[in-house]
Amino acid sequence: MPPEPTPARPYRGIPQDERRAQRRAQLISAGVAVYGERGYRQATVKAVCEAAGLTERYFYESFANSEELLIACFNAVTYAVMEEIMAAARAAEPTREARSRAMLHAYFAALQREPRSARVFLVEIRGVSRAVDKAFDAALRAIGEEVGRVIESPEAVADPLLQAGIVGGVIHIALRWIEDGYTPDIERVTDSGLRLGMTLDQPLRPA
Repeated sequence: MPPEPTPARPYRGIPQDERRAQRRAQLISAGVAVYGERGYRQATVKAVCEAAGLTERYFYESFANSEELLIACFNAVTYAVMEEIMAAARAAEPTREARSRAMLHAYFAALQREPRSARVFLVEIRGVSRAVDKAFDAALRAIGEEVGRVIESPEAVADPLLQAGIVGGVIHIALRWIEDGYTPDIERVTDSGLRLGMTLDQPLRPA
């Protein structure tokens, strides 16, 4: 029988797997900052590593290339914002409109609070490659499904294309809002998103 692998020794009391996970988290945090400030196409692996305080050796321990890091950054930002949105919905009055408003307000507040993360979420992710586009699409599908479930919308739950239209429409409102310097104020942009969502979510009338 082949000998059993020797377990990796802890370094300063921290297991190797935990240290690797810590370095990966450092790189993701640095990636969000660097891509958000410079743009993905203007950033280098070296710049991300310098921001993370790590050597390039540790970058390639976690990621095959910058594209993989971009996807990881996008997912980290997206699902962190999604958790905020769901928490806001749970805290709101249990009506479709109240929950929708709370979720939209939380979304726009997160974008305004973290402009670098917003850039990764909305701008840098687009058009890089097919793999990145698939990650973006998967996230939008997951968000659409969860939003439809939380606001108890039978129309959105039953129609993935409607989910895509609502989520995509809100993203376009967010893009214009960011381009305009986060004006008008967050209450106004929340109202715009709510009007769009409530309009698209109406059932079709019989012909």
